[in-house]
Amino acid sequence: MAVPFRTVLVANRGEIACRIIRTLRRLGIRSVAVFSDADREAPHVALADTAVRIGPAAARRSYLDVDAIVAAARATGAEAVHPGYGFLSENPALARACADAGIVFVGPGVHALEVMGDKIAAKREVGGSGVPTIPGIAEPGLDDAALIEAADRIGFPVLVKPSAGGGGKGMQAVRGRDELPEALRAARRVAAAAFGDDTLFLERLVDAPRHIEVQVLADSRGGVVHLGERECSLQRRHQKVIEEAPSPLLDAATRERIGEAACRVAASVDYVGAGTVEFLVSAQAPGEFFFMEMNTRLQVEHPVTELVTGLDLVEWQLRIAAGEPLGFGQRDVRLTGHAIEARVYAENPERGFLPGDGTVLALREPAGDGIRVDSGLAVGVPVVTDYDPMLAKVIAWAEDRDTAIARLDRALASTSILGAVSNVAWLRDLLADEDVRAGSMDTTLIDRRFSELSPAGAGTEELVAAALVAHHDRMARPPAGVGPLWGAPSGWRLGDARAVSYDVDGSRVEVRGSTVQVDGIPHTASLRLLDGEPAVALLTLDDVTTRFDIARDGDTVWLAAGGRARPLRLRDAAARVADALAALDRAEAAAHPEVHSPMPGTVVAVPVADGATVEAGETVAVVEAMKMEHRLVAPVAGVVRLRVATGDLVRLDQLVASVDAEEDATATAGDTDQNVPPTTADTPEPTPSATASSRTVTTTDRNLP
Repeated sequence: MAVPFRTVLVANRGEIACRIIRTLRRLGIRSVAVFSDADREAPHVALADTAVRIGPAAARRSYLDVDAIVAAARATGAEAVHPGYGFLSENPALARACADAGIVFVGPGVHALEVMGDKIAAKREVGGSGVPTIPGIAEPGLDDAALIEAADRIGFPVLVKPSAGGGGKGMQAVRGRDELPEALRAARRVAAAAFGDDTLFLERLVDAPRHIEVQVLADSRGGVVHLGERECSLQRRHQKVIEEAPSPLLDAATRERIGEAACRVAASVDYVGAGTVEFLVSAQAPGEFFFMEMNTRLQVEHPVTELVTGLDLVEWQLRIAAGEPLGFGQRDVRLTGHAIEARVYAENPERGFLPGDGTVLALREPAGDGIRVDSGLAVGVPVVTDYDPMLAKVIAWAEDRDTAIARLDRALASTSILGAVSNVAWLRDLLADEDVRAGSMDTTLIDRRFSELSPAGAGTEELVAAALVAHHDRMARPPAGVGPLWGAPSGWRLGDARAVSYDVDGSRVEVRGSTVQVDGIPHTASLRLLDGEPAVALLTLDDVTTRFDIARDGDTVWLAAGGRARPLRLRDAAARVADALAALDRAEAAAHPEVHSPMPGTVVAVPVADGATVEAGETVAVVEAMKMEHRLVAPVAGVVRLRVATGDLVRLDQLVASVDAEEDATATAGDTDQNVPPTTADTPEPTPSATASSRTVTTTDRNLP
């Protein structure tokens, strides 16, 4: 087959940009990457044939800048722009700008983008084509009174949904009529702030809902086929976590009916390219399905469809955009085996799934029969908080579902990301859930079972491994100017060696030859270090051997085994004294409760003034990172002392503000020099236990579905 284009610009970043560039390379097409200042050293930049800077780190000034994207395409001679997913992939403005510049937009036409980008218009359009939609009311301009009246006709429970936007932002589940007025007010506030449009509509709330989506391909000559369905019911905060194809819920007859319905949806808007039609199916009545929306782009989870069909969806996007016909019909599509995908996020499940940052110190990604990894990771690359937290996708294929799940679990177990906390170990826990194994899940399963996770401290194996790695380093590298005999950590002495003590994450580990004591409990242990990328530590503890991938970062040792990566800090005497003094300071400041950032990110709002009187629970700052907003609230009533300003970058657990409790406010109000600016980067960081309670609000979907 002919090459559809000579040069294509990829208007995206991360794993999706890398994935698209690999197909371009296979087809012999020159690839152009774009990057922000935060992504200058990112893997997609290195992978492309050429790359263009399009702006600073903020997405709105780089990846969301239509003019910058088109200018980069013109400057590099790109004939087409592939938008990937998220960012501008469903934005009619980019499609128009490309057309005006004589550049092909690899996606559907403006009409399809506009209709399917408006949920009310989409439901109206689809309803006219005979595809079942969820009972409800979807009309522009409805006020609260009209929506309340309509809810009585629809019947409770109902779901309040903003017409604009996505990612579950602003959705409110309402079980009774008395809850509806406040739910409408809340939904309008969120929709207006996030999307600039507070239009709402109502749908009947489907209990035990399953999220089933159908992949379609349509050419410019009227040919439309579906490539089977994907099960996407495992979601957290309306974001997909695990996806698979085909769905374990549908039988062959329902699969055929839902596929035909998806093709009718695409045809109703003269769709061209790859798209996904999303349906809601009740687990209690799997023969019924209802149209939710159409995603007019490639999906994150497209690899599972590729693995069961053998088709490269990116290649077909390019060929269709170049005007080629599909060349095959529905009867030619065959689904073989089962594929399942897990999304790897830079987030900490033990801290409420809050996003985190870091730099990749060492990396091991899985490989083997039936395993595919779409990744945007590389050693030395920072994990930035300006964009979505997804780092990679691990996908497994096998002849049947049970084997595919087992392969995916083994692949996750062999995944090591050292330098940044990820959700890999939690993904293994999710795959081990009995209902997930049985295929009996719905969109509420994760929120029901994994909403409250307690932090798990380091185990004995990890504590001993970290101490022995540090001990090995001290033995191998004595202090400068000191000979190996005198510089050994145990010192030189006649008789038995002196025990060497290490403080590992607050636990005392003593090493004396092959005997190791952990908080006074003795063990027999030995450690063997193997060079490699990453380096490997083989720990034998009480006759049980465990393999760890390791990386060192100053006084921190990163260990990874079984998919779980953990940083362990080794404190010397000076660090212990400093921490003890900090604890005393925190105790002294008990009358002035502190507010700390629960994640690294950017301060996007400070709604109160320094020195103002605030009520308990009042928002004092809003921090945003990786599509998530966190509202930081005053733990008590009193006078607030700010330490940050809008636009500041904050670290994990950084002090944001303190509050002088009401009884102390009068005494302290006159003692502060109002001309002194609040401190930011130099503020000492407290322990996580000092973090004030706060409320999480998912922000506008800027990068992923």
